[in-house]
Amino acid sequence: MIRIFLFTVSMIYLSIGSLAQKQPIELGEVHWLRDYDQALEQSAASKKPVLILFQEIPGCSTCQRFGKEVMSQPLLVEAIEQFFVPLAIYNNRQGKDAEVLRMFQEPAWNNPVVRIVDQNGRNLTSRVSGNYTPGAVVNAMVEVLQRSKVHLPGYLQLLQEELSASTPVTKTYQMYCFWSGEKLFGGTAGVLQTRAGFQQGHEVVQVTYDPALLSEKELDRIAQSGSCSTVVGGSFRDDREPKYYLTHSEYRFIPMSELQASRVNSLLGSGKDPREWLSPQQLRWLQDIQAHPKNNRKSWVQQDLQEGWKTMRKADL
Repeated sequence: MIRIFLFTVSMIYLSIGSLAQKQPIELGEVHWLRDYDQALEQSAASKKPVLILFQEIPGCSTCQRFGKEVMSQPLLVEAIEQFFVPLAIYNNRQGKDAEVLRMFQEPAWNNPVVRIVDQNGRNLTSRVSGNYTPGAVVNAMVEVLQRSKVHLPGYLQLLQEELSASTPVTKTYQMYCFWSGEKLFGGTAGVLQTRAGFQQGHEVVQVTYDPALLSEKELDRIAQSGSCSTVVGGSFRDDREPKYYLTHSEYRFIPMSELQASRVNSLLGSGKDPREWLSPQQLRWLQDIQAHPKNNRKSWVQQDLQEGWKTMRKADL
């Protein structure tokens, strides 16, 4: 009986792995439905809009890049699956796919297109076409959710802020303690990333910000309030303990985006609770870390978000 049980469990895991491998690269990491009528039924039952990806399978380099860079962004994937019914329609297939393509007057053999529709198939926002960035998709998602009066969780707000910044600017400030500098700037709306390090023999903080949300004048004013001065020239060298307050907390084991890490680090340094900026999946990981503090884990502070996310999900299995 034990052998049968172990064999059954192993077959389940093999099946999960094979299913994951079979999903085309153009679809990324989202768990998609493939039937339009089924998606509308789920939409009616869940009161969630349907997010349709019209995609060429197998596709060109643009299609593959869209799958790898947009539909594999972990927090974007989580938001799609949390707030929408995901549906993939292949542009270059006959049968039901072709019927849906004609219904929406989408061209075959086309680059990726995203539409968000209600339970009756009516468009809720403009189709996302020609802009193959995560920011374009998240902006459409947020627009639909806001129109529907859905509360936007903190992680989705940060995700939109981070992915929508088109021309980020970086400025370096010197101060008496770069850890305090990261705490000061990391909690500022419009700041996308902070890096503690050394330049010209001084402790400095590199601040990357979105000038559409935060002016340089306002950033300088915040710097002056913390006794920071502008640094010009010289090469920057990272501190060995990036995001000091985050690095020395249990949050260091949770894969985060750069903006999340900066915001969480700032709140921890101020003695505040940063959980409002974490996604449901990140919160589940945090609960597991707190419940099993002695488990060996790898710190993901300023590491690759996608790789860290994949490793954590494998550990869940």
